[in-house]
Amino acid sequence: MSPSQNVSRRTALQLGLSGILAAGMTAATVSPAFAAAPRPAGPKRPAGRKTTRITDIGPGMMQYSLMSGVLLDGVCYIGSRNLEPVSILALDVASGKVLHTTNLTSGHSIQALALDRERRILYAGVLQKAAGTPNLYRWDLNQPQNPAVALGELGDRDVRDLAVAPDGVLFAAGGTSGAGIAPKLWQYDPATEQITDLGVPDPSATLARAVAATDTTVYYGAGTTFGGGSGSSRATLYAYDRATRVYSDITPAEMKADPSIRELMIDGDRLLASTAGGAEPTKVAAISLADPSTYLLATSIGKTAKNFAVLGDDVFFANETRLIRWTPTSGALGLFDVGVDLGEMWGLDPLDGELLAVSGYGYVATVRGDGTVSRTIDLGEAGAPVSPQTCMGIAVGAGYAYVGGNGGVARHDLRGGGVINLRSPGEAKDAEVLGGVLYTGQYSSQGIWRYDPASGQPMQQAMEAPTAQNRPLDTRWDDVNELLLVAAQSDTEGGGSIWTFDPVTGTSTSVINPIDDIQMVRAVTTSGGIAYLGGDNAQKTGPRGTVVAWDPVAGRELWRIETGLPNGIAALESHGRYVFALTIKGGLVVIDGPRQKIVHTADHGALVKGFAALKAARGVIYGVSDSTLFRIDPKTFAVTVVVADINGGWYSGPHLNVDEEGVIYTLRGRTLVKVEDWPQS
Repeated sequence: MSPSQNVSRRTALQLGLSGILAAGMTAATVSPAFAAAPRPAGPKRPAGRKTTRITDIGPGMMQYSLMSGVLLDGVCYIGSRNLEPVSILALDVASGKVLHTTNLTSGHSIQALALDRERRILYAGVLQKAAGTPNLYRWDLNQPQNPAVALGELGDRDVRDLAVAPDGVLFAAGGTSGAGIAPKLWQYDPATEQITDLGVPDPSATLARAVAATDTTVYYGAGTTFGGGSGSSRATLYAYDRATRVYSDITPAEMKADPSIRELMIDGDRLLASTAGGAEPTKVAAISLADPSTYLLATSIGKTAKNFAVLGDDVFFANETRLIRWTPTSGALGLFDVGVDLGEMWGLDPLDGELLAVSGYGYVATVRGDGTVSRTIDLGEAGAPVSPQTCMGIAVGAGYAYVGGNGGVARHDLRGGGVINLRSPGEAKDAEVLGGVLYTGQYSSQGIWRYDPASGQPMQQAMEAPTAQNRPLDTRWDDVNELLLVAAQSDTEGGGSIWTFDPVTGTSTSVINPIDDIQMVRAVTTSGGIAYLGGDNAQKTGPRGTVVAWDPVAGRELWRIETGLPNGIAALESHGRYVFALTIKGGLVVIDGPRQKIVHTADHGALVKGFAALKAARGVIYGVSDSTLFRIDPKTFAVTVVVADINGGWYSGPHLNVDEEGVIYTLRGRTLVKVEDWPQS
């Protein structure tokens, strides 16, 4: 028997890569180890009565994170994302230096920038967590030393796109990023300084992300981006006649099955349009302005198409991580290979016969027509105001803590100190460290990514996302079946999925809608080889809060229980015979697994106003909400505050994780903290 045949799967999980190689196996035979390390006894309780000790590690993730970019006269204007304060910077491409920065007074990110090129005015629209503050701004580029000024508030909370007509009138589209309220078309007239509601073109849309305008017509693209299902619309493209105030549906027939219109741009006598896909491939079209029923259309590559830039006969645009070149007159379409990882792109413009790409990794690149990158400019080095991001998932183990952000993951060295940012497209929504290797559930539509610090290699994709299952929400290691479990949501279709991934073989499975066709799988935990799935619903009506016991190997339901509470499941954890389910807004449900029965319910809405996370350690269940770190006694089910007012700087819901000693890692504000807690016996 060869050495590779003699090493068992369990041994492979315990050895790690170096042990596997020492046993005579190649890295191609078995991937690095993934079993959780044995837990030491843990640090001793400090002298005296103190039972909790908090240590600041440092900002969770530092980077100039961005969400938009436009170019005017050699200066690239870039809008920040999830940073404080919200800002726009002016980068002079020739010198590679930031010339000016202006801060806005509201919002968390700037997705929408639009230029009035003739009058040298830059408009910005912000994304907000709540309405009630300005979301539309103007920066006079004739006097860039002066700050941008707030123009007012559109009735829709988030501004996703802006367009300036040749006569200087501004049009805006956006929404509230969810089901129930259809997005409108908005107008701002600088002559009167009035914001006008132009109505709802598509009553069943959940979001509008594209607008373009001429002196006579406004083009508005919408569909379902978030909150899919329950009759939400597909891609719709409308032409709004500015004189008659009448909307006409001009959606190309081939685009109508796609989830949404993603991008619009006026280019001479044509309208360039694209979709964001789900189960359907994305499309791009060049539509005649004179006769919208006349168009050239192509099926694209990837799950989105955005940021048009025209050079000669070619139209360039970005998908999730790559550039695409399309020649409408010939119909040719293919990847434009630049040989460099540009990540998610938020700006693309022609510049002196080249392309200027604004990368979500925090840099700007110029790309020649032959595909070579002639230059990159790191925004931090150029003088951008780098500050801590709001963060996503968190994982800890083997001496490192990992914090997910936009366009990367920050790796904190817990032994030697220091932080490095690992590039990965999108957002690491949740993650686990298994045998020293990091695994992330990666939004949007990026599946699972992995990083082995011993390899010296960058992060790499380990599993592609199932079709239309774009939003991983929760990860958990099943140590009985030796599988990584990932709970996910489909933003565009509704419902969700449960994935399994075997880190040794690289094989994976996915089951779509294991709870029902409405509930996503927001949370997952495991006990004794049984997975427990927690359901939630993006719609305002319909079932939610179901907990399903699931066989992850057979891919089938064992039993289910209805919590009967008004909100969906935010987090799950197991301890002994019990499964602890915490709902959004703080409903606690304890389920006796063997008896398949609810044995305890309680309202902890005072501690949990929204989302939450749970993790077992040191014989108790720890939980964190947006405001508070707390523990749950697994015998009495009593809840005790561990750290009040922790107020973590999370973008999409709080997280916590524990190391091999049961030490908790989470955020206090935007700072990563280590919390050592010794529950009273």
